[in-house]
Amino acid sequence: MTPTPRRLPPGRHCGIDFGTSNSTLGIADGAARLVALEGAATDLPTAVFYGTEHDTRFLIGRAAVAAYVEGHGGRLMRSLKSVLGTALIEETTQVHRRRVAFRDIVSAFVREVKTRAEHQLGQPLGKVVMGRPVHFVDDDTDADARAEATLAEVAHQVGFSEVSFQFEPVAAALAYEQEVGRETLALIADLGGGTADFTVVRLGPERRKAPDRAADLLANDGVRIGGTDYDQRLAMASVMPQFGFGSRMARGDIDVPGGPYWDLATWSQVNRLYDAKAISQIRSTRRDAAQPELVERLLHVIEARRGHGILMAVEAAKIALSADERAAIDLSWLEAGLAAEASRAGFEDATARLTRRLADTVRRCLKAAGLEAADVDALFFTGGTSAIPAVRSVIRGLVPQAAVVDGDRFGAVGTGLAVEAQRRYG
Repeated sequence: MTPTPRRLPPGRHCGIDFGTSNSTLGIADGAARLVALEGAATDLPTAVFYGTEHDTRFLIGRAAVAAYVEGHGGRLMRSLKSVLGTALIEETTQVHRRRVAFRDIVSAFVREVKTRAEHQLGQPLGKVVMGRPVHFVDDDTDADARAEATLAEVAHQVGFSEVSFQFEPVAAALAYEQEVGRETLALIADLGGGTADFTVVRLGPERRKAPDRAADLLANDGVRIGGTDYDQRLAMASVMPQFGFGSRMARGDIDVPGGPYWDLATWSQVNRLYDAKAISQIRSTRRDAAQPELVERLLHVIEARRGHGILMAVEAAKIALSADERAAIDLSWLEAGLAAEASRAGFEDATARLTRRLADTVRRCLKAAGLEAADVDALFFTGGTSAIPAVRSVIRGLVPQAAVVDGDRFGAVGTGLAVEAQRRYG
């Protein structure tokens, strides 16, 4: 006998973590939980794939990445969140036989997330708390406001009747608080794909019952540094020299132009290299380079539209270096026997400036809270970048007496946003 499905209230509320690398959607019906968005998986890679003009498929998540890896013709786009607050959000890119604005691509992704969740729940979603970093854009309040306004417009455009925001590290704190059994002063470190955000907050079983938590939030701070920046630095140090970065032009005491290499190493910029003008400039560089065979490799990557494949291999090496001292980045598809070698020591050296900026942001946050390091009871890590050993070590060193707690790296923020949605709309 098939059980009668439980009827859900109309237009129910939810929380959405639209992340640089992964996205989630959470609801609270009693306990907060994440909704499955791709098969049984609750975390969805923030990726879209548009087929060619002869194949008009629109895919998101793992299916989008798989279509690209399997060699289907089309365009893969990742790190969509990175365009918020930048001029790129108003630009267009070629999709099928038309130009599509990046704003509309973001909308298409969020709409599909909402549709999948509604299908799982059997009920429409009407109100949403969207997560946001403490700073979409560093040191630019106008751009930061534009980024939030754009995301609000997207949420309304896809059908949400009411939209509000919560800082992502505060949401992570709310998720952590569900398991806290006593009064705790916590430093929340939400280290995601595009931003690093920190909150100092008082948590506890009694505090979570309070209707207003403003007094518990002692400080928030953040910086636009995330896992994609670590990918970029690893790519520039290990892979791009194989393609001619740092080599010389045949005439004149100058290096080959570095712009295309930085674009190839940046998730949100890769598709720019596929334009005819960019390809023409790389061909010109190859003609005048002292080592044209290296630039030829770069040209082959671009003409084959394998730029995202390079970054996927770099990302895999970054993850491997969290456990191993060395990792190889296989480039044999480009040239037999070709590989780039990466070491943890080299990676840490290439990213040392990023890690120092994270540490500076933590210090600022603690100072704003009026606390000494010894006051912090717990250090709560979430986000994929929290797995990098050097990052963990530096942040732990700033609050050495705090108990270290690892949350759901890709789900804590979405779960906490569901808690916040319940508080606001439930």
